[in-house]
Amino acid sequence: MKFFLWTTVLILCLLPSSFGFSYNHNKLHPKKFERIKKEIASYKEVANAIIELAVHGSAQNRSYNRLAKFVDTIGNRMSGSDNLVNAIKYMYNVLHEDKLQNVSLEPVKVPHWERGEEFAMMLKPRNKSIAILGLGSTIGTPPEGISAEVIVVSSFTELHSRAKEAKGKIVVYNQPFVSYGETVQYRAYGASEAAKVGAVASLIRSITPFSIYSPHTGWQDYQKDVPKIPTACITIEDAEMFARMASRGEKIVVQLKMGAVNHPDADSFNTVAEIVGSKYPEQVVIVSGHLDSWDVGQGAMDDGGGAFISWEALSLIKDLGLQPKRTVRLVLWTGEEQGGVGAGQYYERHKGDISNMDLVMESDIGTFMPTGMQFSGSNEARAIMTEIMQLLKPINLTNLYDNAEGTDIRYWMQAGVPGASLIDDIEKYFWFHHSQGDTMTVQNPIWMNLCAAVWTVVSYVVADLEEMLPRS
Repeated sequence: MKFFLWTTVLILCLLPSSFGFSYNHNKLHPKKFERIKKEIASYKEVANAIIELAVHGSAQNRSYNRLAKFVDTIGNRMSGSDNLVNAIKYMYNVLHEDKLQNVSLEPVKVPHWERGEEFAMMLKPRNKSIAILGLGSTIGTPPEGISAEVIVVSSFTELHSRAKEAKGKIVVYNQPFVSYGETVQYRAYGASEAAKVGAVASLIRSITPFSIYSPHTGWQDYQKDVPKIPTACITIEDAEMFARMASRGEKIVVQLKMGAVNHPDADSFNTVAEIVGSKYPEQVVIVSGHLDSWDVGQGAMDDGGGAFISWEALSLIKDLGLQPKRTVRLVLWTGEEQGGVGAGQYYERHKGDISNMDLVMESDIGTFMPTGMQFSGSNEARAIMTEIMQLLKPINLTNLYDNAEGTDIRYWMQAGVPGASLIDDIEKYFWFHHSQGDTMTVQNPIWMNLCAAVWTVVSYVVADLEEMLPRS
């Protein structure tokens, strides 16, 4: 569930600080800032060595190859599933084999929902199989299924204006895709809004700008004191077909069978590994991605790529024999797709260390061609991060954008810890998001090399500076 992601439109409208944004650096005493700039500039050779190793050297394509083996071996990794258990065991073993420090599993409780068998058929005005993917936490239908007439709406406003028509029917939402952040409300709340007007089920146009007859799943949230009805996503193609039929006044009847089951919360783990700091080991820079995925595709893009470039960052630091002053900690979160439940429990367990958290980093909007970093923090910290990004000039990735994003790091950022997220060309991200199309075919080894280089340079230099990033 990615309510906190940047949408493509917003990203294209943003201007990086290096393209004209002007931040007030005056709170950093000029002499102190000049000293920090010189300190950062001294990392030029180290940054070049990281870039060379990741992009051109012996580590070239390593994160891609590691990810390919992982997703081909394990497959998708739904919260509470055996596949996720196997994935965590796999990562625990390979992080040990990589000779990283303090490899550990921190227990958490995660939701356990299974979709079961799913079937949808349009019975009128003709017989046609309808591709569906049940939405996370949906209830199932009765064993015999539900057969009901369809009402097609394009918005919640239209639904409520036609409330009397919707009673006893299946609501089909054919909402236009504006952006992920805006349109995802239909996936999240469509079932409850339909239930409020007496509907028996809801079918929601997939939250994507593009489709080759591919439904997209995702988490949905039943509202308190509102009846629970079955809900699933359908393809853009079928949603538009229903809308055309309805506009001609044709009666549409759909039969829906869904075997979804909600189980009690399951035991799971956040997976952790470190390179321990040489001078301030209690102070930490977190690099992270989430290990869980949806139960379709391979979870290679969401978020295998982010998880594996985070692992790669520690591997590159280790391979170069570097030991930063602070600890660089890899965290592979679990239960992100259900709203960051694993990260929330991690925060509750570690929030007593908040003063020692230097920077929290999360990669969770793909590992396509990187364009820079997003950052949230004080103006003083942003000034420092802007200088650090200049170390990436050899690969022309120096842009620093505002507003770091990440479901799993938001707890720390809300508490005042500086945050950073990888930003890349996500034009096609939502084509594959939460669908059967999220496979290794989406990934590109060259892009992953570049993402790993950015991730490593930033995490290492921040961890090795003499002082932590200043906070507001």
